[in-house]
Amino acid sequence: MGDKAHAHPGAAGRATAADHPASVRNVVLVGHSGSGKTTLVEALALTARAVNRAGRVEDGGTVSDYDEIEHRQQRSVQLSLVPVDWDGYKINILDTPGYADFVGELRAGLRAADAALFVVSASDGVDGSTRMVWEECAAVGMPRAIVVTHLESARADFEEMTRICAEAFGGDDPDAVLPLYLPLRGPEAPDGHAPVTGLIGLLTQRLFDYASGERREAEPGPELRQLIEDARNRLIEGIIAESEDETLMDRYLGGEEIDLKTLVQDLERAVARGTFFPVLAAAPAAEGARQGLGTVELLELVTGGFPTPLERPAPSVTTPDGTARAVEACDPDGPLLAEVVKTASDPYVGRVSLVRVFSGTLRPDATVHVSGHGLTDRGHEDHDVDERIGTLSAPFGKQQRALTHCIAGDLASVAKLNRAETGDTLSAKDDPLLMEPWRMPDPLLPLAIEAHSKADEDKLSQGLGRLVAEDPTMRLEQNPATHQVVLWCLGEAHADVALERLRNRYGVQVDVVPHKVSLRETFAGTSSGRGRHVKQSGGHGQFAICEIEVEPLPNGSGIEFVDKVIGGAVPRQFIPSVEKGVRAQAARGVAAGYPLIDVRVTLRDGKAHSVDSSDAAFQTAGALALREAAADARIHLLEPVAEVSVLVGDDYVGAVMSDLSGRRGRVVGTEQAGGGRTLVRAEVPEIEIGRYAVDLRSISHGTARFDRHYARHEPMPQQIAERIRERTPDS
Repeated sequence: MGDKAHAHPGAAGRATAADHPASVRNVVLVGHSGSGKTTLVEALALTARAVNRAGRVEDGGTVSDYDEIEHRQQRSVQLSLVPVDWDGYKINILDTPGYADFVGELRAGLRAADAALFVVSASDGVDGSTRMVWEECAAVGMPRAIVVTHLESARADFEEMTRICAEAFGGDDPDAVLPLYLPLRGPEAPDGHAPVTGLIGLLTQRLFDYASGERREAEPGPELRQLIEDARNRLIEGIIAESEDETLMDRYLGGEEIDLKTLVQDLERAVARGTFFPVLAAAPAAEGARQGLGTVELLELVTGGFPTPLERPAPSVTTPDGTARAVEACDPDGPLLAEVVKTASDPYVGRVSLVRVFSGTLRPDATVHVSGHGLTDRGHEDHDVDERIGTLSAPFGKQQRALTHCIAGDLASVAKLNRAETGDTLSAKDDPLLMEPWRMPDPLLPLAIEAHSKADEDKLSQGLGRLVAEDPTMRLEQNPATHQVVLWCLGEAHADVALERLRNRYGVQVDVVPHKVSLRETFAGTSSGRGRHVKQSGGHGQFAICEIEVEPLPNGSGIEFVDKVIGGAVPRQFIPSVEKGVRAQAARGVAAGYPLIDVRVTLRDGKAHSVDSSDAAFQTAGALALREAAADARIHLLEPVAEVSVLVGDDYVGAVMSDLSGRRGRVVGTEQAGGGRTLVRAEVPEIEIGRYAVDLRSISHGTARFDRHYARHEPMPQQIAERIRERTPDS
């Protein structure tokens, strides 16, 4: 691992189908936007000879396929797979978005991978969102390593960056985060900056020189000995501390020279267990160079130190009816168990699904069972269907290399699964299974949209259906109270991409309109009203009179109708008509056009005519009576209030609480959540938190997250209610 003597792979290039899980490595790249993930993927693909410097595929591809990969990721909005071969191993490199708005794609990458490579910029450091992802990986024991990029920056300080990483990621054991190599700088350039030209291997005490564009091994000079010795001793102690051989530390402290092979084996085991986190360095290749600095070391780490799919237990599995099933992890001959981790639409191929196989073997043209949990609250259908697999392929930019099969532990693209969506399970049609879903973030930024034209209206439903099928972090809501179509997104960039995809991919032009919250009305006190509907024209007339009393009820009571008519003043057959008219008027509102709730309407008296009274007449009278009662009463405008929980770093608690107060929020409690964070609980009017997902990110520098749940409706302050009434045409 890392310090192996060879500099070139035994077999390199574009990945083909793997034949055994032990020869597969699935690694996900994690890091904030601008950390250099995509550049690193390019450098790794170049070193593995999957592309050449011109961007052309080494085995004769006809177009600059890697340029297309880079183009697709310019905004870093989606998960992408780049499979390469290295030293007899197939490495599936999963590049994830760096923007917080696309954390759903990141979670999909974590689900599909067996280890994570955290990419940290030497010039920017470690941001809060990267720390949060590290904690997610730690919670499930995922093996991790760190690679420091942007060493060419004038501000780059590898030693300081390693210290920051140990502080951010090491927790109670900073010695578990240590470098395997030290960067070596060459002669100073005219601007005074000395570029990094090589790496010093701390275990082998060898110099790996990349100055020529090819990795060359050499003996380090005597001036580097002290630098190597200090860092090497600390690394050896860190490795031994994680060793399963309890005698190793005593032998080392006693002066015994520990065999290099033993150290490398213990290092690999500690990395695979997720208890030791090596730090490496990388830089892209110079123009015309064959290898980027540190790329060989990274590929060796992935193949030697990261676990195989055989070492990862399968997620919990049930039958579609909920019966638990035991499935042996990663058995190519076992029952088929695969999961769709990404869904995309291609204008020529149709729907393309990126699939991770956990058990069994997936083959082209086979019929599989597709099981979906269904996220009905997010606009996803629940389904349980059989579908025929199209072609299997290994993606690389726009080019797809056909695969004959995809075994347990590997990933592949599957064409034409027309019903399968992200998160769905693929299994044998005669043995349907369902995997436990991964946790999806809750979209909390509303985007209300309307079709731009009649032609767009006809295509809107289908376009929205395809959009949410690709992205389970998006929620589609058809709000019956406000009559709006709302896309709930994770942030502004997420919303922008949704609109762009609707327009460019599905040909649907939409207009963004102000998002409405579901306001309500209620009576502030008791009031009476008389509804008189008397008309006479040729033939039968209309005659109905009713008298009602309206009184407020506790929150959540709805509309209660009580009949207290004495002596048959209103005939029995027309009392339901009065109630129907009252409820219809309550639904339309009595002051500002919002539904009336939480009142008791009591029918006290009325009059009828033996010929001219009718169901319709008493419905109209009931509505008129309620409107008259409202005209003589004070009507409260009710707004929805949400229970908001904000998990934020202690440094930002004051700013968050101040901001919540400015939104008319009431902080109801705080509690320590560990890790230097505080949970702030508050009740905030929903009208004040429409953009809170965006604003909180700004306040906390991306380190906080929140959730919200509807609590109740309560009276809105009078001055705000008056402004809303003034904007209501019928008020």
